[in-house]
Amino acid sequence: MRSVAVLVGSLRRESLNRKLAESVGKLAGDRLSFRFVEIGDLPLYNDDLWQQPPEAVLRMKREVEAADAVLFVTPEYNRSFTPAIKNAIDWGTRPWGQNSWKGKPAAVMGATPGVIGAAVAQNALKSILTVCDTALMGQPEVYFTYKPELFDETGAIANETTRDFLNGWIDRFAAWIDRIAADPH
Repeated sequence: MRSVAVLVGSLRRESLNRKLAESVGKLAGDRLSFRFVEIGDLPLYNDDLWQQPPEAVLRMKREVEAADAVLFVTPEYNRSFTPAIKNAIDWGTRPWGQNSWKGKPAAVMGATPGVIGAAVAQNALKSILTVCDTALMGQPEVYFTYKPELFDETGAIANETTRDFLNGWIDRFAAWIDRIAADPH
């Protein structure tokens, strides 16, 4: 089973994006193994810190590099993705020649209580991820309007239509990971 490093851009305890990512992870359990990567403990990027790299940075890079793919899950803050994700991306691309994202199959999703489901944030994030040399899956996209009634008391997707849509996305992401693994160039 392919492993997916999951980076959630919202650091709050009751993050809607974390809930979405955990729910998708439950759905994907028979196809993909989600491994959540902590990014809240990363210091702000500072190139001087490479002289004695923080353990949190080295841990994040190891976890990303060990995974078969990466999933970025972001809310929308002021029409963009979160500083926490940008900071993780910056650490992951350094030091020069040690880009942890290089060639990784990647996907983006996000949730908001609003109707556009973090669409603007996701599009901004996608432009950065291509520069970081990820193999970014373009379709299908998940612009998720978060509604509590879509989930059951365990956090699983309760709505059949939503579950079917997300299962289709999971199938496509799993196939994307296999495709990139088969021909990484």
